[in-house]
Amino acid sequence: MDEKFMLKRSGTYSPAKGKFRGLGKATRCLAGAILFACTCLLALSKYHYNWNNSEIGSSAPHTIQRFQKCSIDNFLSTGLPFLNSAAPLPVDEFVQRRNNLAKALVADHVDTFIVEPGYTFQYYANISQKDWEVWEPEERPFLMVVRPSTNSKTGEIEASTSFLAPSFEVERARLLNMPFEGSLDFLPWEEHWNPYETLRRSWETEFLIGCDLTVKSVAPKVMVDEEMRDFIQRGLSENGFDVVGLGGEVESVKQRKTQREIEIVRAVNTGTVVAVRAMRECMYPGLTENEVMNVLDNTLRVAGMEPFFDIVLFDEDASNPHGGTDGSKILEAETFVLIDVGAHLYGYSSDICRTFFPPFFPKPTTSSEVQALSPMVQEKLKVWDIVLEAQTQSMHALVSNNTAASVDIAARKVITDAGYGSTFTHRVGHGIGIKAHESPYLNKGNFNVTLRAGMTFTSEPGIYLVDKFGVRHEDILLVKEDGEPEVLTGLRATGPWDP
Repeated sequence: MDEKFMLKRSGTYSPAKGKFRGLGKATRCLAGAILFACTCLLALSKYHYNWNNSEIGSSAPHTIQRFQKCSIDNFLSTGLPFLNSAAPLPVDEFVQRRNNLAKALVADHVDTFIVEPGYTFQYYANISQKDWEVWEPEERPFLMVVRPSTNSKTGEIEASTSFLAPSFEVERARLLNMPFEGSLDFLPWEEHWNPYETLRRSWETEFLIGCDLTVKSVAPKVMVDEEMRDFIQRGLSENGFDVVGLGGEVESVKQRKTQREIEIVRAVNTGTVVAVRAMRECMYPGLTENEVMNVLDNTLRVAGMEPFFDIVLFDEDASNPHGGTDGSKILEAETFVLIDVGAHLYGYSSDICRTFFPPFFPKPTTSSEVQALSPMVQEKLKVWDIVLEAQTQSMHALVSNNTAASVDIAARKVITDAGYGSTFTHRVGHGIGIKAHESPYLNKGNFNVTLRAGMTFTSEPGIYLVDKFGVRHEDILLVKEDGEPEVLTGLRATGPWDP
């Protein structure tokens, strides 16, 4: 507790001017001496064990610049070994994905899969929405159309891929360097044409009953995903296509990761955890949530990872799982820090969360020191352990052939049995890959999804006590063929001082 806090409480400190009001020099000195003595006595009576401020955090950098340098230096000093097994995906990985999609279309009795630039387009052809239109998603449809075909030599089902594109954009589309082994197949449409009718006419002879032009054509069955905008879906439906939503084997293609994908997911998530730990060691009193966020983001960037969200919450701010406050809360010794952060590496996402005490709050080493902690700290320790046990139980349930619901239920039971059931306010986890949040979703009602080897999930149980604090632990887990999941975040947290 510092001088400014004490004097603000007593009404003799002016935060606007940073000065003591109405006090002479001698009186100010005396007040300072008395305040110092009271602070020391308070600390001794509160903890009953030695907290030597000259030792705790004596080397902490008390400027933002030095804080950031400390964080980055700590991060780089690890050698960044988590990057060693990850690499950009080769063309043949994308070829195999599209062929897997073609086989799934046959299994689901669907004629074609159509997507516009976004996460799914990125998965199959390495083009995000921003890669195509950096300014905004525009009204001219640029669509990837994947249809199953049979290889005449091998008899294998393969993907036949084409692109519906505005005529004037075809050459720009060619320059995107999409991962295909041969030349790209484009179906151009002019500005005064109906693009959906153009696509339908290109298939006209294939979807006629018995190739008899005198009878009504059969509507091709088209599957789209949740990213497809409504006006495009309606355009397809109004021009002779039978449009259905994402599901079945087609949906599962993206859910089950290859070994190359797994290594990228492992690298970006382990690296994100290592960055949080490196940054934590440099934290000092008085930092704001926003300052911690900015330094953590810059720390991640030195490893080639690009942060895309970073939620830093202190104490009661963390009682709302996704924050919503202005980031100005100040870090103090007993503050519980909750950091939920995600970054991208080679197109794949991290999404991890840690809850911890700052490094300048000493870890108790004996039972008497634990007993001497304040009631609020005691409750923080209790809740931290409950949430960790909930995560552990969710891992026991995250096995092949279990339901997605069973994972949430296992974690929720621990928290409910501990008396905090109403404070666990969200699902326990979600799939993760190119998107930080992707299907399947681990909620207690999702009995329709069976876990399969190769799926990757978050497990992130939490307890949120309004006006007090929040705790969440989040790690990334890989479903295995047999046994319990593999942790893709390096090491799980082991304690509030060891996140």
